[in-house]
Amino acid sequence: MADAGRDPTRSAAFDLINAVLSARRSLDDALAALSGLEPRDRAAAHRIAGAVLRRLGSLDAVLEPFLKKVPPDPVRHVLRIGAASLLLLDTPPHAAVATAVALARHRGLAPFAGLVNAVLRRVAEQGADLLAQIDGPRLDTPPWLWTAWSRDARATAKAHLTEAPLDLSLLPAITPPEGGEALPNGSWRYPAGARVTEMEGFAEGGFWVQDAAASLAARLLNAQPGERVADLCAAPGGKTAQLAATGAHVTAIELNPQRMARMAENLARLHLNVELIQADAASWRPEELFDAILLDAPCSATGTIRRHPDVAHIKRPQDVQKLVPQQDRLLAAAAAMLKPGGRLIYAVCSLQPEEGAPRIARARAQLPFHYAPFTPADLPFLPEAITEEGHVQTLPSFWSERGGMDGFFIARLRRV
Repeated sequence: MADAGRDPTRSAAFDLINAVLSARRSLDDALAALSGLEPRDRAAAHRIAGAVLRRLGSLDAVLEPFLKKVPPDPVRHVLRIGAASLLLLDTPPHAAVATAVALARHRGLAPFAGLVNAVLRRVAEQGADLLAQIDGPRLDTPPWLWTAWSRDARATAKAHLTEAPLDLSLLPAITPPEGGEALPNGSWRYPAGARVTEMEGFAEGGFWVQDAAASLAARLLNAQPGERVADLCAAPGGKTAQLAATGAHVTAIELNPQRMARMAENLARLHLNVELIQADAASWRPEELFDAILLDAPCSATGTIRRHPDVAHIKRPQDVQKLVPQQDRLLAAAAAMLKPGGRLIYAVCSLQPEEGAPRIARARAQLPFHYAPFTPADLPFLPEAITEEGHVQTLPSFWSERGGMDGFFIARLRRV
């Protein structure tokens, strides 16, 4: 039992869950803060934490009948890990219960070890039936998000229940790694849990991780060889790589120095030549105006919950409201950087209405832009994403039979 109590995987998963739910830190930041873990233990801890965060409401609903009162948060985290192991991760019942009890003891929760043991034994016996009876999509979605998503809420929430697959974008003429499925947009999709760094060709720089929906914004900008193109708020560089691969002269602007360093590493691995500028895109100005600009603006990232389940727990409605002025400032900055007739793609990986169409309406009213709506011909493989207004709105429920996609809002403007 002592050895199990020092299980690095579950101990790390506990730290990740606690960081997200108690400190409202992102799962990626919490994962980066872990030290001394073997890569496979790190990946396993991330998978456990992701399962708990993805199905938090459902897990709590299953545990509730077996609890006389709500235990302290650290104990709840142990119970959630145990319940997720039993119901979502196919861990044998004895191992799931024993490791949870040992985790409680190892984390200074020995007085609750008996409770953990008793509750999880009941979950092992009855939990699957309880899980089948509850409304998972509704319980696993914070009420404010459910309300904001309106008619798409159930389909979107249902798409969030399972772990997202891994999508790759490839440089031209690169053979994709084995084991993938070609998607209609040109991406290649691999099973959830696939490790890109272990794939043949990764070190040589033939491809990068990028959700299929995330690839659409750069595609719709339609950069041409020799054009001067800017990518604002560019890190981690997936869209920058797409633009550079067209033969355009790309300038990537990023404010955060850590994210800039990561982008530089990614582009170096891909052997792509891009001008990198660390600056605030809202105030930086070029010496020469650009032919085209991609603005993937900072946003709530609620479109990425299937891939980043922590977002549902660390974001609040007020966070969205704080982002809107920043998005407007960046749109104004983009207008100042474009040549007359130049085109702008505005994109956010968000499902929140405030971050999409109203921003474009304001830009059209107050900035020197013409609106350039999309038609189904712009996305012949995804016509359902074209809205009545001519925007693009992808939803996690799109391509559900293939594993879904992230939620993105994309619009196109032209400089007067």
